[in-house]
Amino acid sequence: MKRVGVGLGKHIIAELFECDSDILDNVNVIKESLLEAATTSNSAVINYSFHRFKPYGVSGYVLIAESHISIHTWPEYGYAAVDVFTCGDKTNPWKGLE
Repeated sequence: MKRVGVGLGKHIIAELFECDSDILDNVNVIKESLLEAATTSNSAVINYSFHRFKPYGVSGYVLIAESHISIHTWPEYGYAAVDVFTCGDKTNPWKGLE
């Protein structure tokens, strides 16, 4: 296996604090936000899945041709964990994260 001296993608891990609990618990808002993030970052959406947990919380992912965007929320703490990985030169994951 040949080692490559440069990264093959851009990986962003974000912890979001003091978020609006109602938004974090709304599966439709979370889904639309991640799909918009994929489009904004110039990524091609392949598939997606989101789930609202009881009594609260949402987890989901958007599978993109360039890799993935995922989120897990804890509305009771006003917290969300977001993971974005893109490969290739045409994407800008920082734009999607905004």
